[in-house]
Amino acid sequence: MSRGRWNACRTALFLSSLTVISAQVIEFESGGLKYLTQTKNGVTVMFAHLPLPIREYAVVQVAISNGSAISWNFRPEDFRFLPEEGGAAQGAPAAKVVGEFLNRGGRDDVIKLVTAYENGLYGMVRVRSTNGYESRRQAAMAELTSARIKAAAAASAIVLAPVKLKPGESTDGAVFFANGGKSLGSGRLLVQVAGNSFEFTTVATAPRKP
Repeated sequence: MSRGRWNACRTALFLSSLTVISAQVIEFESGGLKYLTQTKNGVTVMFAHLPLPIREYAVVQVAISNGSAISWNFRPEDFRFLPEEGGAAQGAPAAKVVGEFLNRGGRDDVIKLVTAYENGLYGMVRVRSTNGYESRRQAAMAELTSARIKAAAAASAIVLAPVKLKPGESTDGAVFFANGGKSLGSGRLLVQVAGNSFEFTTVATAPRKP
């Protein structure tokens, strides 16, 4: 069996175990990160806070699997964070994030961004994407020399770009929240996707120093 088919089988087995308690939020740890996941009508959303801010952004790692019978569109703007103290932060559009890294990014940004994301991604053994970071990284990072362009390329590979997932497909990516470089803290993460409303309660954790 090929690696791709093996990963797809692992994903299917994991998702089938979640459908029994589909509306319940499940918590698990993997790769040193704490994930929350929820399944509604066959669509599974899971996320974890990345442990350090990138520039002025707080970042969450997201994985989405479409186990429903129809195709659905997903984008970072579908994610909103509501802090306990009030206010709201919406996921930044992918194009805006990439543009900011292109204009102001540098070598340190590349290292922080790639290291933080890959540490979480490769530790997340429960789901492997059919249309995620691994497939985007090779194309985005090929034959680049400029530090700013590398930073933008890293962001373009990592950020959760707008995508349409067919039944059985999955993706992963990072959602960036402009938060002054601080942790998102305690609050609720709301995700309006696939005709459903996903809601997660999060607890503040101290961000790691870069």
